[in-house]
Amino acid sequence: MKMTVQELGKKASWVRYQVLETAVPIGRGHLGGAFSCTDILVAIYYGDILRFDPRNPNWDKRDRFILSKGHTCTPLYVILADLGFFPFLELKSYRRDGSLLGGYPDTSTPGIELDTGSLGHGLNVAAGLALSAKINKKDFITVALLGDGECYEGSVWEAANFAGHHQLNNLIAIVDRNWQCVTDFTEDCNRLEPLTDKWMAFNWEVKRVNGHSFEELLDAFKDFRVRKSAKPLAVIADTIKGKGVSFMERNVAWHHGVPKGEELEIARQELRRALK
Repeated sequence: MKMTVQELGKKASWVRYQVLETAVPIGRGHLGGAFSCTDILVAIYYGDILRFDPRNPNWDKRDRFILSKGHTCTPLYVILADLGFFPFLELKSYRRDGSLLGGYPDTSTPGIELDTGSLGHGLNVAAGLALSAKINKKDFITVALLGDGECYEGSVWEAANFAGHHQLNNLIAIVDRNWQCVTDFTEDCNRLEPLTDKWMAFNWEVKRVNGHSFEELLDAFKDFRVRKSAKPLAVIADTIKGKGVSFMERNVAWHHGVPKGEELEIARQELRRALK
């Protein structure tokens, strides 16, 4: 599937609105980080980046996508439902007993490659998948989406070192660089910058983009199947936590939670306005 930049923008606005409405009935969800990574997810699923088949989720030629920051799974659920991996009505059962859609991704859900939620695991598994593809001469690409706060985990850098050493140029790590973690701004509690230099030191090619610009996101991924570099690729996507809802943006209080009352109406109005 391939959309224009304008269509991608509208789709992202629609996804954010659906994320809110999916979380409201249960009153739980990590909306701040979900909204920051929505444009990234929309770009790779609707921008003709990932190779997949909703009618055959286990197709052996599919690209493997791992949402390592599993707590922000709601936009991924909305996208998978929209693409036909499972019925859209399943979103109404989000986080309820017996649902396909838990608070964290689970492989019982069509389109989910790995149970995630415990941070620091996704890139390790992605590197293993990429190495297995090299060994077995498979041409699928493995993509892992990490949070920037997740990059405090030592296991992330073990995986980065492993991937750089093995020249896994069929592996892409995307960092949702929203500059916040669960309790604080990253540069105030435990500085991550210079983040580009850190990935480069582990022998990765690095591209830094505006994570809310579809032009920049698509440009970063456009040649990833025919890359000449032997290095794995890290895309650091600078984003805004809570993107799309004014009182959530860059507000540490909105790592987790769902608005109520007047705040809910403001959020709905702002997200609806973006749909027009």
